[in-house]
Amino acid sequence: MNMQKAPIKELISNFKGINFTLQFGDGECVQVGNTPSDFKVILKEPIHTLDFILSYTLAFGEAYMNGNLEIEGNLYEALDAILKFKNHFHTHFHLLPELFHTSTSASHQKKQVSSHYDLGNDFYKLWLDETMSYSCAYFKSSLDTLYEAQMNKIHHILSKLNLQKGQSLLDIGCGWGHLLIEAAKLYKVHGVGITLSQEQYDGFNARIQAENLQDYLEVKLMDYRELANSDLCFDRIVSVGMLEHVGRNHYKLFLSCIDHVLKDGGLVLLHYISSQIESPGDAWIKKYIFPGGVIPSLREIVSLLPNYHDYIIDIESLRRHYTQTLLMWADNFENALPQVHKMFGEKFIRMWRMYLASCAACFNNGVVDLHQILFTKGVNNELPMTRDYLYTK
Repeated sequence: MNMQKAPIKELISNFKGINFTLQFGDGECVQVGNTPSDFKVILKEPIHTLDFILSYTLAFGEAYMNGNLEIEGNLYEALDAILKFKNHFHTHFHLLPELFHTSTSASHQKKQVSSHYDLGNDFYKLWLDETMSYSCAYFKSSLDTLYEAQMNKIHHILSKLNLQKGQSLLDIGCGWGHLLIEAAKLYKVHGVGITLSQEQYDGFNARIQAENLQDYLEVKLMDYRELANSDLCFDRIVSVGMLEHVGRNHYKLFLSCIDHVLKDGGLVLLHYISSQIESPGDAWIKKYIFPGGVIPSLREIVSLLPNYHDYIIDIESLRRHYTQTLLMWADNFENALPQVHKMFGEKFIRMWRMYLASCAACFNNGVVDLHQILFTKGVNNELPMTRDYLYTK
């Protein structure tokens, strides 16, 4: 047996209950499951055995990006079927120190965040909705548009925060700012958003001016670590999709910075991608999509909250909502291919197509989850006695 075929044949021997065809570049075909096949995987050139030793997902991801691997059929459905067996996809983390042992300094994290979010506002406008929300939406109905679902998510979060007129709200990792814009309009709160992305800073500033919300909102180019030495103070704090960039060694620091600027009795909502167990992450995602990113487990964060005298009010999983969000982003992305190609070229298109489809499949299979944790600093006996207020506004 060709040794470059061996790792793949060994891998797919574990795939039970799915039907597809694997075709090698020399024409050899291997049938997995029964015929007819639901999809076909074509590997045009052998993948070096060393690449598999390092990381299966990195090897396959790079092969797809480079056009060496093709999938005939629906990409998401194929990945959704294959990722049911992700526990057979091995990575030798210690052999990839440049991906899994990177610096967590403020300057390095700014560079890592900018590499993804500073691809340009014009790029993200092509496939995000009008709110420019780059995080999990909330689908009250299967008929919701992406815009409606993103607005649902924003209002869902604001309801959980139990905002009152005139309160102050900090958004850590504010993105392009639509959550704060809605909060200012609906609740007349005074909001501050912080981000490390120059593109998001510029975009949010422009929206504040356009909405005439200068008296209510402010955006800062600011690292969360700077909060610890600031004189800022807030009634409410929210962070959407930012905790994944903090790093496993800095969760305590992140929570202590929140504690420093949160009033006693104040509420915090953390919205973040989570995992069942603590993991270094995925090699391909770390190399090409989110350098330095680490997904916290739910228990990691929950176990730390008592250290800051925080009381959990609510935990909710939005895993299936993120699957739907990513599929809608993927459709929008495909519809914008001519513009994306002019900006970044074919390899970038294949990389992002794989990113969006594989992430949707990971959420659908429970490889990752999305949790919202709502908690208070100390005891808060002023909140409503029932949970109705979390879901009815």
